[in-house]
Amino acid sequence: MLELLWESGRPTGAYELVEALKLRDSRPVGPPTVYRALEFLMAQGLVAKIESRNAYVPCAHPERRHDCLFFICCNCGSSIELEDRRFESLLSENAALIGFRANRRVIEVEGTCARCIADGEG
Repeated sequence: MLELLWESGRPTGAYELVEALKLRDSRPVGPPTVYRALEFLMAQGLVAKIESRNAYVPCAHPERRHDCLFFICCNCGSSIELEDRRFESLLSENAALIGFRANRRVIEVEGTCARCIADGEG
């Protein structure tokens, strides 16, 4: 599953993964199996979910626990994950101000990637 996500190079939905698995293996794999595998990979910090796309990407820095900050291209669908401790601190400080305890923080910014801008698509 993780290998398929790396090969995809863009946020990939569970049903796309089901189809990709059909091409690799003659044994059918259903959506519940894929979702369980994705949940496991997320729990291990190896995969993150792009909420706005209901899709998954491999984590850029699986060795470190951090908030996910994604820049998603509306043209080509690519995503770039960045790690910024300043942003994490700001979120923590603001949550503390209102007595809020965050379980998971995923920030998504949609726009146009550098490649699409250079190609005149954005």
